[in-house]
Amino acid sequence: MGLTGEFFNNIDAKGRLSIPAKMRALLQEEFGDNELVVTRTSEALVAYPLSRWEKIKGDVEAMPNGADKDVIYRSRISPAAQSGFDSQGRIAIPASLRSIARLEKEVVIVGLSDKIELWSHVRFVEQMERSEERLRSMTEQLGTLGF
Repeated sequence: MGLTGEFFNNIDAKGRLSIPAKMRALLQEEFGDNELVVTRTSEALVAYPLSRWEKIKGDVEAMPNGADKDVIYRSRISPAAQSGFDSQGRIAIPASLRSIARLEKEVVIVGLSDKIELWSHVRFVEQMERSEERLRSMTEQLGTLGF
């Protein structure tokens, strides 16, 4: 089944964000993990189960040395932060990552099979509007998928 769902939550002043119990249970059941690794994307943050992150990191490390590997390392691997859950089901997100994603108070938590996206509410709404525009040109593909 994987990680699914959209959840709206607030991040506290210390940068702690509660991950929904449903997602925490799936992390344990499907991945055997009680920790997430959070890193950046171009507009949001993405949190991977630790076991999935280790595979991604290994794939990057196996790339030939060069500019592509360096840019992926600098932009995605190096900023990553590992975080376990506290007793209230929260993870700590470093200020540097919160700043990149413009996470302030309202956060949208989105399950995407083997990862979780963390969006500022404002950016998420903007992204969904762009997605809907793109989907209007994908009617054949959507129909084939049953949408």
